Amino acid sequence: MSLRAASWLAWSLFAAWALLQVGAMVLVARGVSAHDEYFGLAMVGFAVVGAVLGSRRPGNPIGWLLLGIALALGAQVFAEVYVVTPTYPGRLVIAWIASWLWFVWLVLAGIVIPLLFPTGRLLSRRWRPAAWLAVSGLVASVVGAAFEPGNLALTTPIENPLGASGTAADLMRAVSLLGGGLVTAAFVLGGVSLAVRFRRAQGVERQQLKWFALVGLIMLTGLAVSAVAESFPGRWAEVLGGIGWSTFLFGFIAGIPAAIGIAILSYRLYDIDVVINRTLVYGALTVTLAAFYLALVMAFGLVLNPVTGESDLAVAGSTLAVAALFRPLRSRIQAIVDRRFYRSRYDAARTLAAFSDRLRHAVDLDALDTDLRDAVNQTMQPQHLSLWLPGRS
Repeated sequence: MSLRAASWLAWSLFAAWALLQVGAMVLVARGVSAHDEYFGLAMVGFAVVGAVLGSRRPGNPIGWLLLGIALALGAQVFAEVYVVTPTYPGRLVIAWIASWLWFVWLVLAGIVIPLLFPTGRLLSRRWRPAAWLAVSGLVASVVGAAFEPGNLALTTPIENPLGASGTAADLMRAVSLLGGGLVTAAFVLGGVSLAVRFRRAQGVERQQLKWFALVGLIMLTGLAVSAVAESFPGRWAEVLGGIGWSTFLFGFIAGIPAAIGIAILSYRLYDIDVVINRTLVYGALTVTLAAFYLALVMAFGLVLNPVTGESDLAVAGSTLAVAALFRPLRSRIQAIVDRRFYRSRYDAARTLAAFSDRLRHAVDLDALDTDLRDAVNQTMQPQHLSLWLPGRS
């Protein structure tokens, strides 16, 4: 496909996604509500990045996959809003399609992209069974959802017009269970594929994968904060849980397409190692402080409630304790992260610290010259090093 034809096709698919969103918003303006009617608009990142990659890198299927995800989810959102009104034409057909369409974008986003990113090819021929597992799981899930009796998987209760009966109904339920198991297994293999690819990658591909890893860290941090918050009662736990869940959703909606676009088009734009380092540090710091904060609120509340009858003092005390712990805890986590993931930088910092200690007691210029050269060689590793001291030849 030529670049011109690819560009025309990519932006045509983007226009189709935009039309679906406009149609959904027109229905919403008429008073129709389906609870998730605005979620399709949130997929603008997938649609835009997919169109850009499809028009500029037509040989890489990642852009087309992003467009497919945006279109499938956009069509599902439009259908969810459309089928709320019983009098609209073709309501049952659209509802039936929407009931299994969500499997398509879920498999593309959660399995196919991890298997192919960033080159657009599988890691090796050994990973073909994982791809076939994903396809088989998708087909089984779609068939099961399409013909399983009962209400369709929609927010609006609608009886499946093609629901099977008798023995066929039991068969469709079994097919649905089989599809769910296959999709779950393929999802795990997709994550393993990314990890193996990252471990083997070098140069450009490794830098590209680091952008994907960054978003993964942000999403995992959000899930961890949400999980910690759910373990504690109270309104502050609910607030932190909401923040964690919102972080996860933001990572999926905006972070994944942005990371993919930067990785494929401009992976050298930023020092990704610094960004990942900071994400690891502040992600671990956020989870630790959140757990510590909630535990203190509960402890202070139990102690002070019999006296004060309210928890404002407990919240204030917990906030001050967390603020006091921020700097020492951050330094400790930074050291752990550098020692585990950035060993060369950690060793360089130790070398400079040792040189600083020796410098305080150095009186011999020749010894200082040797120590300085050793420290620079170990930390910076230059190809050439020269030292000029005034008054010495």
